[in-house]
Amino acid sequence: MPLYLDRHDLDGATAEDVALAHVRDLEVQDRYGARYLSYWFDYDRQSAFCLVDAPSTDAAAAVHREAHGLVANHILEVEPRQVEAFLGALPQARPAEPYVETAFRAIMFTDLEGSTAMTQRLGDVPAMRLLHRHDDIVRAALRLCSGREVKHTGDGIMASFASAVRAVEGALTIQRRVAEHSQQRPEQAIAVRIGLSAGEPVTEGQDLFGSAVQLAARLCAQAEPGTVLVTRAVHDLGIGRRLSFSGPRQLVLRGFDEPVDAYEAHWAAEE
Repeated sequence: MPLYLDRHDLDGATAEDVALAHVRDLEVQDRYGARYLSYWFDYDRQSAFCLVDAPSTDAAAAVHREAHGLVANHILEVEPRQVEAFLGALPQARPAEPYVETAFRAIMFTDLEGSTAMTQRLGDVPAMRLLHRHDDIVRAALRLCSGREVKHTGDGIMASFASAVRAVEGALTIQRRVAEHSQQRPEQAIAVRIGLSAGEPVTEGQDLFGSAVQLAARLCAQAEPGTVLVTRAVHDLGIGRRLSFSGPRQLVLRGFDEPVDAYEAHWAAEE
């Protein structure tokens, strides 16, 4: 089939917006015999580009029209060898993460359940050892899933990821490791809450601020011990991966005017 490259001139779009649009393309592309292989987003110029294998320009446009309504401003046929000379081997169709160096981040907060009561029950030194165990588990997951520790919050850690999918994988890895620790050492059992959001937080020094950060913190506070709560944006970016979600359920969160759709993340069941 012909290979096409299209261009979208956008106004006010974010990396998250473009990533979600690409995910929706993948959901409907089979109806038109198309394969959306990859995309790029130029934040400064507010332009997005899609690489698609499709029967025709009409089929490629129909996918965009049904998926999200963002029909390309320009589309042209390209030679595979030209694309491969520039990009290397053509990518396979898959739910993508934002291909752009922008402020887009997935934000994670962890919270060690009952840390104050733990200190009163065990004493300062044993409770601090368990906090250190939490920290070790979280930091190991961050290394594994390409996350960055932003700061320690006293009884938890705030971290950021360039990929929402990797953030969910990191959060679930943390919960799995915490469960293993508690099973192996029941006398030192701990439980952790985790909240995840995605957006474009404000950067100041090494810290992050803004509504995406506040939302992740609020979801963490609402999560049950041992669970991971995520926003709709994180849920949508996880479509098609080895993840599953229950929900949504609407939560009224302090500082947010409208109820927020929250999903609980799980590893997908093995087939």
